[in-house]
Amino acid sequence: MDAPVISHLRNIAIIAHVDHGKTTLVDKLLQQSGTLDARTDTGERMMDSNAIEKERGITILAKNTAIRWTSPKGEEYRINIVDTPGHADFGGEVERVLSMVDSVLLLVDAVDGPMPQTRFVTQKAFEHGLKPIVVINKIDRPGSRPQWVVDQVFDLFDRLGATDEQLDFPIVYASALNGYAGLEDSVREGDMTPLYQTIVDSVAPPDVDAEGPLQMQVSSLDYNPYMGVMGIAKIQRGRIKTNTQVKVVDREGAIRSG
Repeated sequence: MDAPVISHLRNIAIIAHVDHGKTTLVDKLLQQSGTLDARTDTGERMMDSNAIEKERGITILAKNTAIRWTSPKGEEYRINIVDTPGHADFGGEVERVLSMVDSVLLLVDAVDGPMPQTRFVTQKAFEHGLKPIVVINKIDRPGSRPQWVVDQVFDLFDRLGATDEQLDFPIVYASALNGYAGLEDSVREGDMTPLYQTIVDSVAPPDVDAEGPLQMQVSSLDYNPYMGVMGIAKIQRGRIKTNTQVKVVDREGAIRSG
């Protein structure tokens, strides 16, 4: 992907209680953006690459991916997505990656409503000053009660000390499994366009000084057998391009070439 202009860049994380559909939603967004071939069914969720995750069917480690979406007006956006764990045991992973994003999609089951881990991750998002976009998922599930869920989410936000701006949250209703979303709880067909558009309209682009000296914060590490250790980072200032040599500064101030 070519680097987008900053005004057309969005950084978001998806947080939710376990099994509320985070990874399924990310897979569908990737498919409908053309990043993944929608005709390909590997039987595995694309964001669950760790062996333990595949065995247990849960997300443990935060994953990073990006989609390129073209709006109905023909404007091209890049949305960087971090898929985070839903288990309380891995809450440290959630908190660590929130520093990389400018907003979160808070995914809530249309039947179950907010669950204990929903409270934990929402509080962490508020501590980082993030305003959530609430996605009521599994809207087609039998027993769905979306308006009750919205009321429960509002009450949760209020108890957690949300600001007036955070209480005025956008709501999208969706079925990640069936690949559609809408702004009304009656939606039962279509695609993910309303969710893409809500992200673009509600999330501010990164606030960076593109002309200053390079500074970026590494928040997670990955490993590739061909490239070795890879650092996943958010650029706080400046610009960087492929094959640029950088200096790595650790917390003690020691500097080494990267």
